[in-house]
Amino acid sequence: MPIITLTTDFGEKDHFAGAVKGAIYNELENIRIVDISHSIAPFHSTEAAYIIQNAYRSFPQGTIHIIGIDSELNPENRHIAVFLDGHYFICADNGIISMLASEIKPEKIVEINIHDRIVSNFPVLDVFVQVACHIARGGTLEVIGKPISEIKELTGIRPVVNQQSNQIIGNVIYIDNYGNVVCNVSKSLFEEVGKGRPFKITARTASFSNIHLRYSDAINFEIPRERREEDGKKLALWNSSGYLELAIYKSNPSTVGSASSLFGLEYRDTITVNFE
Repeated sequence: MPIITLTTDFGEKDHFAGAVKGAIYNELENIRIVDISHSIAPFHSTEAAYIIQNAYRSFPQGTIHIIGIDSELNPENRHIAVFLDGHYFICADNGIISMLASEIKPEKIVEINIHDRIVSNFPVLDVFVQVACHIARGGTLEVIGKPISEIKELTGIRPVVNQQSNQIIGNVIYIDNYGNVVCNVSKSLFEEVGKGRPFKITARTASFSNIHLRYSDAINFEIPRERREEDGKKLALWNSSGYLELAIYKSNPSTVGSASSLFGLEYRDTITVNFE
C-alpha cells in the first residue's frame, strides 16, 4: 500500500490538513496517509527542511512526501517534484529540498506543469495531491513536469570555516519543542576541522568545552541525587541527526525555561566553535 506523508504549516485549528487528506482519499482508496507535522512555523522553510530531512528516512522506499510550506505558485516560486534517495518529494522550489540535496544528489527533478488543467488557489490541496496520487498509481514524473537541473538553495544553512581552520561559525537552524537549540554544525564537519583539538563553543551568554552523546551523559550519577546538579544543567551534545545541539537537561519552556530562552538564542543566531 503506498504511503503519502504530510508536512505543513497549516496547524491543527483550520480545515486545511483535513481537506488535503480527504482529497487524497477521494482519489485513492488504498492509501496510507501519515502526518509528519502540521506545526511548522508559518513559511519557515529551514524548519520544514530540518524536520523532513530527519523524518523521511524512517519511511519505506517509494514513500511520497507532500511538503506544504510557502507553496503559492508565482514566477519566483515554482512547484517541483523530486526523486531523491528512493523517495518522492512534492513541494515549492523555495529551498527546502536543497538541505536534503546537500548530502544526496537527486536522481530526478521536474518542474510541475499541470497547472493549466487545474483551477486552484490552494495548490497543496489541488496540484500537490494530484501529483502525489499520480505517483502512487505508478505514474512517472515526466508526465506531470519537465526535467530541470537547478533548484533554489536555502541561505544560512551552511556553516563557515575560517582560513586558519581553527574556527567554525554556525547558525541556529531549529528550536525544538523542548526549547533545545539545533545548530548547522555537523559532527562530521566538527571532527574534520577540529582534528581532536580542545575547543570552546560560544553562543551569546553560554559557553561549552565538552560535547556529549546523550542528554544524561552530562549528569554525574555517582553523586547522590539531592546533591548533584541535574534539572536545569546546560549541555552541548550531538543529537540523533548528527548536529550540534545546545540544551538544558529536562527543561520545560513553560516553567523553568529552555536553552533558547535562557541563552537568548533564536533562529539564525550565531554559534561559534573555536579550536586551540
